[in-house]
Amino acid sequence: MVINRANGNIEHKDFLDLEVALPEGCVLVLNNSKVLKARLFGRINSYSKEVEVLLTKEVDKQTWECLAKPGKKLKSGTHIKFGDNLEGVVIVTNEDGSKIIEFRSTNFHNEIEKLGHTPLPPYIQGSQATDREYQTVYAKTLGSVAAPTAGLHFTGRVFEKLKKRGIEAHFVTLHVGRGTFEPVKTDVITDHKMHSEWFTVSKETAAALNAAKKSGKKIVAVGTTSVRVLESCCNEQGLLKPTSDETDIFIYPGYKWKFVDHMITNFHLPKSTLLMLISSFAGSKLIKEAYNTAMLEKYRFYSFGDSMLIL
Repeated sequence: MVINRANGNIEHKDFLDLEVALPEGCVLVLNNSKVLKARLFGRINSYSKEVEVLLTKEVDKQTWECLAKPGKKLKSGTHIKFGDNLEGVVIVTNEDGSKIIEFRSTNFHNEIEKLGHTPLPPYIQGSQATDREYQTVYAKTLGSVAAPTAGLHFTGRVFEKLKKRGIEAHFVTLHVGRGTFEPVKTDVITDHKMHSEWFTVSKETAAALNAAKKSGKKIVAVGTTSVRVLESCCNEQGLLKPTSDETDIFIYPGYKWKFVDHMITNFHLPKSTLLMLISSFAGSKLIKEAYNTAMLEKYRFYSFGDSMLIL
C-alpha cells in the first residue's frame, strides 16, 4: 500500500515495483541487525520440567536481561543448566518480573547458536516459516531478539532494481528488544515507559546521509527501528551525529520530526507504540483510513504481513 500525506491518496502496488513508487534519487536507510537464537531451554535441580529463558537485552558481556517461565522458580542465585557447556546464574529479579542472568561459558555465542532457538512470533509457531526466513537478506550485526520486519520484503532482485534507478541504500544498527513490541497499557500516553535499545550509526553513514539530505534527496527509513535510530541521533540543526548509544525514544502524535522524509513499514497492532509512531508521521485520520482499507482489501498484518510506503 502507498499512502500519500500530501493529498491523502491510497494506492495498491507490488513491492517488486518499489523503485517506481519511491521518489527519484531518494536514499534508503535500513537496520542490519541480525536475530539471535535467543530462546533457550534449560533445567534447574529443584524443578523437574524445562525452564524457558528469552534473552531480551545485553547488559554486559555474557550478562543479559531475560524473560523467563516459570519465573517464580528462578530466584536469585538459581543455577540453570543449558546443555553441557553453558550455565546461567540468576543475579536479580527486576520489578517487572524480568531476570538478570549471568551466563558462564568459554564461548557464549557459539553455545547460543548451537542450543538456542530463533524466537519466532507466537502467531506463526507451527507454520512453515523457518529461522532463515526470519532474517533480512542484509542482516549482519548479531543482537536482536526479533527481526526488523519491514526489511523482510527486500530481496536481491528488489535491491538490483533500486540500484538501476540510482536509489542508494545505507545501513544503521538497532538491536530490537522487547520495548519495540510492548503494548501501551497506561491511560495517559506519556506515562508509558519504553525499554531502551542499543543502536549505532557510523561516521561514514552519518556523513553520507547528511550529504544526501543537504543536496535535497529524500530520506526513506525502512522500518520503525530505522526511524527511531535516525530521529534519536539527529540534532536540532537537522544533522545526524555518529552515535553508539541506547535509545528509549517514544514517538507519538505531536512529535516534531527532524530527519525522516518517508517511511516503509508493516501493518501494526492496535495500542502499540509502532502504530502511534506512524500515526504521528502520517496523521491519525489518514492512518485510520489506510488501515480500514487494508482490512477491506485483505492485507496481511504482523511480522510476515504486507507493507506500507508512507510518502
